[in-house]
Amino acid sequence: MTKTFVELSAPPDAIENGGIEVLRAAVVDGAVSVALRRSFDDPATWGRLLIDLARQAARTYALETEMSDEEAFERIRAGWEAEGLDPGDLN
Repeated sequence: MTKTFVELSAPPDAIENGGIEVLRAAVVDGAVSVALRRSFDDPATWGRLLIDLARQAARTYALETEMSDEEAFERIRAGWEAEGLDPGDLN
């Protein structure tokens, strides 16, 4: 890891058309650090956002490794399930 923060560029369509950043995540000392704003009236929209992120991450793995989109997505899904969705773990 690096001692300086390395950030991604904003998406080109957001720069061109405007928008509101809703999520920022970084890996810090091996752990995920997240900042987010509520952004949506219905929490179900976060579910759609998260599945879209998983699909985009799978595509990135397919482009940068020998893994297929499907295999990468399955690994992401397996990690999701292994982490557990117990509402008691929210704190």
